[in-house]
Amino acid sequence: MPVYDPPPARDRATRQADARALLATPEIDVWVATASAAGVPHLVPVSLAWVGERVVIAVEGGSITARNLIASGVARLGVGPTRDVVMVDVVLDRSVPVDEDPALGAAYAGQADWDPRGLAGYVFLVLRPERIQAWRESNEIAGRTILRAGTWLS
Repeated sequence: MPVYDPPPARDRATRQADARALLATPEIDVWVATASAAGVPHLVPVSLAWVGERVVIAVEGGSITARNLIASGVARLGVGPTRDVVMVDVVLDRSVPVDEDPALGAAYAGQADWDPRGLAGYVFLVLRPERIQAWRESNEIAGRTILRAGTWLS
């Protein structure tokens, strides 16, 4: 049986550039993990847009994801495959009805694979990254945190 030889570990600057590129990828999806006030977990995939160093998702305002995020103000996001993952801990910056911010709507529709503008009850949830971790293999576990307290690490 052949032995798997992982690619060399990336330095922090490369991981940051790769993470930003992944978040800005057209038509990319993100797993959004939230929890209710009672601690009931909820996990759902949605489209994302990377707009001005923020993650923007569009969901129905009454959905479990929106209710949990608005109530707690926090979520964890997972982007990419298991062997090249970017994990993003976020806080809710704001919730905006999809037709109230034309620039945000245009930016979201420009990256996402759909355009929610005009759909009654939908909101954009603008999420500010507090921590971003990126790794491919076990050789990148050390140093996987590339953004802490909202600041890219140097």
